Amino acid sequence: MMKIVVTDGYTLNPGDLSWKPIEAMGELTVYERMKPEEIVEKCKNATIVVTNKVPFNEAAISQLTNLKMIAVTATGYNIIDVQAAAKKGIVVSNVPAYGTASVAQHTIALLLELTNQVGKHAASVAAGEWVKSPDFGYQITPITELAGKTMGIVGWGNIGSQTARIAQALGMELLYYNPTKKESAFAPWASLPELFAKSDYISLHCPLKPDNTGFVNNELISLMKPSACIINTSRGPLINEQHLADALNTGRIAGAALDVLSTEPPPAGNPLLTAKNCIITPHNAWISSEARQRVMDVTVKNVAAFLKGAPVNKVG
Repeated sequence: MMKIVVTDGYTLNPGDLSWKPIEAMGELTVYERMKPEEIVEKCKNATIVVTNKVPFNEAAISQLTNLKMIAVTATGYNIIDVQAAAKKGIVVSNVPAYGTASVAQHTIALLLELTNQVGKHAASVAAGEWVKSPDFGYQITPITELAGKTMGIVGWGNIGSQTARIAQALGMELLYYNPTKKESAFAPWASLPELFAKSDYISLHCPLKPDNTGFVNNELISLMKPSACIINTSRGPLINEQHLADALNTGRIAGAALDVLSTEPPPAGNPLLTAKNCIITPHNAWISSEARQRVMDVTVKNVAAFLKGAPVNKVG
């Protein structure tokens, strides 16, 4: 039977989903995790590799002589050298648009944590501070109303526009930036400098490309209002992390809420881990059970279509 190897199955399926639909299509081996240096040995007989974050560079691809397909269990596929794969006739597929609802929801959760600080206040009550309080209610951080504030969306794809819809329902004004203007947009387009200068909250929803790596830097941050905050549920390297940490620590901007960092898991020395007013979640905006099931379902369809000789969701 055709050999199929899952390189890092734990994050997608920690046990609540089923690999059986893929198992029915070949001899399946599932690794919960795989180090880059283990790729060639563990995938050497594979015709199909299913991967999420294990990188397949030109060196690895050149040594995998049986490989015919790489199925990425995510929308982003920057971990794959698609040019090297194409040279060897290897099909690379991804899973588009599976996490729109979940990632937009998480973005709004981060937004509300910035404005309402529910976690800190709940911890305060749990620590007994309300019991000891002379007042019927109190705040340990300022509470901010979102109605009338401006949300700047960078990247007007499925997730960016869904985030904008929810923000609009909260009474927020909208601006968006996209490299090309979108006729279907229900918000006014603004240049990046204008968006950063006018927005109270800026939310990143763009793919990582060579020309936008680190684009959130001192130049753009210097345009932001001192009361403004930035949210990133897209890709960590979009932000120059030292520049953002410096802005937070000096009070140049009010806060940040991030689900992604430049290196994941982050090294202990990442400056954002100890930055002031910085909320960080562990890249789990996409990880709802519903979104993961959609990833599994589409991956099964991608593999089945490849085996029928009619690949879908091809990238590169």
